[in-house]
Amino acid sequence: MSVSRRVIGARIKRNEDVPLITGRATFVDDLHLPDTLHLTFVRSPLAHAKVLSIDASRAAALTGVVDVLTGQETKALSAPLPTSMTIPGLRVPEHHLLALERVRFVGEPVAVVLSVDPYVGRDAAELVRVDYEPLPAVVDPEKALEPGAPVLHPEFGDNVAYRLPLGSLGGDIEAAFGEAHVIVRQRMENQRLIPNSMEPRGVVASYDRAEGRLVVWLSTQAPHLMRSQFASLLGLPEHRIRVIAPCVGGAFGAKLNPYPEEVLAAALALRLGRPVKWTETRSEHMVATSHGRGQVAYLEMGARRDGTITGIRARIIADLGAYLHILTAVGPLQTATMLTGCYRIPVVYLDVVGVFTNKTPVDPYRGFGRAEAAYYLERLMDMLARELGMDPVELRRRNFIPADAFPHATPTGHVLDSASSEESLARALELLDYGRLRAQQEEWRRQGRYVGVGIATYLWRAGFPSVAIPPGLDLIKGGWETATVRVDPSGGVTVLTGVSPHGQGLETTLAQIAADVLGVSPADVRVLHGDTDLINYGMGTMGSRSLTVGGSAVLLAARALREKMAQIAARMLEADPSDLVFEDGRVSVSGFAERGVSFKELAARAYRGLD
Repeated sequence: MSVSRRVIGARIKRNEDVPLITGRATFVDDLHLPDTLHLTFVRSPLAHAKVLSIDASRAAALTGVVDVLTGQETKALSAPLPTSMTIPGLRVPEHHLLALERVRFVGEPVAVVLSVDPYVGRDAAELVRVDYEPLPAVVDPEKALEPGAPVLHPEFGDNVAYRLPLGSLGGDIEAAFGEAHVIVRQRMENQRLIPNSMEPRGVVASYDRAEGRLVVWLSTQAPHLMRSQFASLLGLPEHRIRVIAPCVGGAFGAKLNPYPEEVLAAALALRLGRPVKWTETRSEHMVATSHGRGQVAYLEMGARRDGTITGIRARIIADLGAYLHILTAVGPLQTATMLTGCYRIPVVYLDVVGVFTNKTPVDPYRGFGRAEAAYYLERLMDMLARELGMDPVELRRRNFIPADAFPHATPTGHVLDSASSEESLARALELLDYGRLRAQQEEWRRQGRYVGVGIATYLWRAGFPSVAIPPGLDLIKGGWETATVRVDPSGGVTVLTGVSPHGQGLETTLAQIAADVLGVSPADVRVLHGDTDLINYGMGTMGSRSLTVGGSAVLLAARALREKMAQIAARMLEADPSDLVFEDGRVSVSGFAERGVSFKELAARAYRGLD
């Protein structure tokens, strides 16, 4: 059996673009259910303070305001917000929907207004009076570790969320540095940033008392995971909750967490029996949605005179913010475990410290932890090249994992089955015309013009590893995806995927995969996603996994469907299934194109049944 490969890699129009560019796409804020109540949050203007009192009387008296609630009144509506990590010694502070006695970052919600429209809610929120007692704040993670620093969570005694001294991996770091002729050292910082997706967060929750079902429309990357979190927090079985992700205008990792605003909307819909809606403003997004990065690292790299790296030592201090979101603690571990990159580095020494600070919590953002590792490693490589007086390209080439060393186990636990670092670098240098550019650089410098030439080679992990990472701790592991591929009686193909696109073009790429396998046009393939009632449980979109893992699931499902269809076609054409070709919307016998049947006719025959 064979298939003509004409779709994958072809330049085609994206399937998902028409509703987006014509303004007909539906985002969460486009949903308007009858009798909806709107949420407006009163947020702390202080990074650290005691909440002495909240006076909502003037706000509650405003026409159109249904209620004003504080942390004490909402505490019973939900369990404390979760974190998914089980790092040894991890300290997990209670994180409630609204602050109770203390606020710990600017933007932490302390009260919520329920109103008949969002404009009344904004007016009412400005009438809520909160009496604060300011407390000393700490925003520098290194200063947060110092004795006498302000403590965010007094029950812990200090600001350490966890310490993970992984120590020497792959060998003895002191011996590795003892072999080195050169050691370079540097303190490096990966600054905090704000994800800032085009569409901020939003939620609409509606509870049907007759059916006993909660429906949540959510701007999220992982509908099924959020359904699980809502079920756990609200005390409902999952089959009583439906989560729908309509069009999502970007996420970058920041829409994986069950946030207080979203859980509270669902909890209040349950309590009141009315739809509840909240749409984040841009200014709220800056302080209320998780931030990214936020690391300080102390790094050393040792090497022999010929440039061969003997080892790396790293102490990573991670600014986690005030609380732990769902994946906050894992980012620094991803940095630590990716520090060898695409190089053969025999020994790594790792010490990771997660620190609470009076800032918005950190969670995934574009390359969560992996991008930081690439920066640290490539900066060290440039420093080492300068120290040795070696071309940075040559230094990298000398330390690439050689082709005959695969599969290669890194000291941090990854097993690399293959890589083409040398080939990739050679192609990049060819496209750049590296020799000419270096010569031009020297000429520019003689003219007093200083133009740099930057080189970086890095290894990217797509998805999650199938082995325990870090070694023996099993903290970063696993990941699978679901896909269903169906053919209807008219020959139309439907792909149901557990990944949840938000701008990546996956509706097109997944359609291309199925189309290639079945020999049909991508225009005949529809991709459905983002609805927990329609799609089997899936992991969602995160960690550069959607095409590699989600696409592979579609590939396998499409192949299984093709095998079934081949059996039916073989009966119809009196041929062996292995001799059939799926191409251009037809199934024919190899070498006898006239002996064939259209894909549509085959599908219709399958539904009618064979004679």
